[in-house]
Amino acid sequence: MKLTTKGRYAVTAMLDLALHNNGNPVSLAEISGRQSISLSYLEQLFSKLRKNKLVVSMRGPGGGYRLGREPESVSISDIISAVDENIDATRCGGAANCEGDNKRCLTHDLWMDLSKQIQTFLSNISLEDMKKKGDILAISGLTDCNTDKLIIKQSL
Repeated sequence: MKLTTKGRYAVTAMLDLALHNNGNPVSLAEISGRQSISLSYLEQLFSKLRKNKLVVSMRGPGGGYRLGREPESVSISDIISAVDENIDATRCGGAANCEGDNKRCLTHDLWMDLSKQIQTFLSNISLEDMKKKGDILAISGLTDCNTDKLIIKQSL
């Protein structure tokens, strides 16, 4: 089981959007620059996120994206699912045909239970929860998500 780059980048980009959500649309170029994610890859991801109503696009000069819902109502699981990721610890994709002769393997239920636990865990974490983590603010360079103030670093 592994979360692919698609899921990781989608979560990272959505968190960046939530952090820089100060009422104005955020361009994919800005997210790309801050997160070192290819612009063309972000365009593909945001197309899926838009179809799933997690983001809203704004056209024209000064356009970009806004969250489609409040950050507290967007779970990490929502984001991963929107980009067609499936967190599944089984070899069979949950079909219970793990063995070559279409039989369940001995540990099928264990891996199904793990998949459910991961799904529950990710469903219980929202973008708002992530925004409130102190290390997220420090990494992003923001001191206050509500006013979008930047930390000014002094060089000696």
